[in-house]
Amino acid sequence: MTIDSSIKLEHGAGGEGMHELLKLVLRYFNFDFIADNGNGGVKSMIEVPLQALDDSAVVDDIVFTTDSHTVKPLFFPGGDIGSLAVAGTVNDIAVMGAQPLGLSVAFVIEEGFPLHDFERVLASMKRTCEEAGVAVVTGDTKVVERGALEKLVVNTSAIGRRTTALERNLAEVRKYRALRGNWLLDSNLCAGDKIIVSGYVGDHGVALLSFREGFEFDTALESDIAPLNKPIQAILEVGGIVAMKDPTRGGLANLLNEFSAKSNVGILIEEAAIPVRESVRSACELLGIDPLEVGNEGKLVLGVVKEKADAVLAALRATKQGRDAAIIGTATDDLKGVVMKTRVGGMRIVETPIGDPVPRIC
Repeated sequence: MTIDSSIKLEHGAGGEGMHELLKLVLRYFNFDFIADNGNGGVKSMIEVPLQALDDSAVVDDIVFTTDSHTVKPLFFPGGDIGSLAVAGTVNDIAVMGAQPLGLSVAFVIEEGFPLHDFERVLASMKRTCEEAGVAVVTGDTKVVERGALEKLVVNTSAIGRRTTALERNLAEVRKYRALRGNWLLDSNLCAGDKIIVSGYVGDHGVALLSFREGFEFDTALESDIAPLNKPIQAILEVGGIVAMKDPTRGGLANLLNEFSAKSNVGILIEEAAIPVRESVRSACELLGIDPLEVGNEGKLVLGVVKEKADAVLAALRATKQGRDAAIIGTATDDLKGVVMKTRVGGMRIVETPIGDPVPRIC
């Protein structure tokens, strides 16, 4: 896919479309420095750069991330733009193995937006911050004229730092094999590592789609939005985790392809092992979309050394957010890309999606 003279929706929806747009961005932001000491001396060290396209960057041992949220509608079963913004940004810090320290929040509000709806968003953000144990410490507000945007855009950024749990986790990994670097990165997988997903996939995208479009697939289906920093620190105490990511835009399919491409290793997954609710599966079959490509906002995918996979799975299942966790596959040198063994015993290539089949979900 190539970029023509205009930006399209798929360029912001994860998958190949967004990757093509990011290639253009990286042409201009290919920096090898951040700042010097004012005298042309020692420059800041970029440990995880923008070019890595991980969920956060690391500069001088400080983890940093940012995200903008344009979800439609603003309020939906299981959450709203406020809880989504806080949880998503907290999770981007946490999956690196860091503990978030503070959040910034910036609002761009369309003139005429109801004040009571804005207060609902603020209250939701406060509750999610309290659940995560992370405070909003700075921010900004802009109001634009009617018609300039669609009601409300929220940007959240965060900083974090490494924890003793991450150090113990990395030490445990190195009992079994070599590991480059000191963070949980997409590029860390090796043949033999097990792939774990923390619970049912596709809930967020299908819940939002059914509410937005008025489909009645399952009135009880809700978004899975949740801050995951606390359960992540718990499983890091067990150790053995080499890579971690939340399967948001582009879903599980996009995430696994990122793991595979960046680590230069194949991944074999078992369809029967992947947790998918029957209501989500039925909705996806009706709409002709793949549940593996649908975005999530409260799930984790882990790469774990095989010797620790069962222990990490047990620890994850002991948390509220991971009680439906499952081992779904293995990294392997015998394959290229991501391949799924189907329920009937066949093999299917899991492609990188062009974009999330459910737009405007985050």
